[in-house]
Amino acid sequence: MIEDDDDDLPQRDAGIDKYRKIDRYNPQLITDLSANYQQVLQHIGEDPTREGLLKTPERMAKAMLFLTQGYDLSAQEILNSAMFKEEYSQMVVVKDIEVYSMCEHHMLPFFGKAHVAYIPNGHVVGLSKIPRVVDVFARRLQVQERLTNEIRDCIQETLQPLGVGVVIECRHLCMSMRGVQKQNSVTTTSAFSGEFFKEKTRTEFLNLITSKLS
Repeated sequence: MIEDDDDDLPQRDAGIDKYRKIDRYNPQLITDLSANYQQVLQHIGEDPTREGLLKTPERMAKAMLFLTQGYDLSAQEILNSAMFKEEYSQMVVVKDIEVYSMCEHHMLPFFGKAHVAYIPNGHVVGLSKIPRVVDVFARRLQVQERLTNEIRDCIQETLQPLGVGVVIECRHLCMSMRGVQKQNSVTTTSAFSGEFFKEKTRTEFLNLITSKLS
């Protein structure tokens, strides 16, 4: 295996604990991707043999595997691993979850925050699992609209709560660095199910994610 002291990435092989951070990479994937990135550097007019770029193709390969590791993870398995019977019936909100993803149209980053809520229906899930679900879907090539729906659908189908609410706010570098070059624009998307279609429930959720603790 190729080992790296700085980066962590679950190896894309069956039988490996995919939820444990390890410093090992699939060597064939690294070799193949590195060769492709070396060609990219050449095509844009760079010299991949100069000192500053000697290890750049390998670093790019490792970075890409890390940023797309969500394809190898199951959000459903993550939720099922920490689901507990509990007679709690009020809204559970996990807000300000950091989101880092890549736009599938230009493969440039978009980043921001996700706010996720659900109303239990006999079961609750470990609070850390909600951000993990967000990461599973964010670590893929995405559009923000689909990312929002996938988080909602996964929680609804796996946990079977009375309803789910998801709001995501992100800045897109494909808008800031290129195209219209609007540096301060923020895109907000939302997705709801069940009880969150009711105005009272939705308003409570939106008030909770915009309020600040004293």
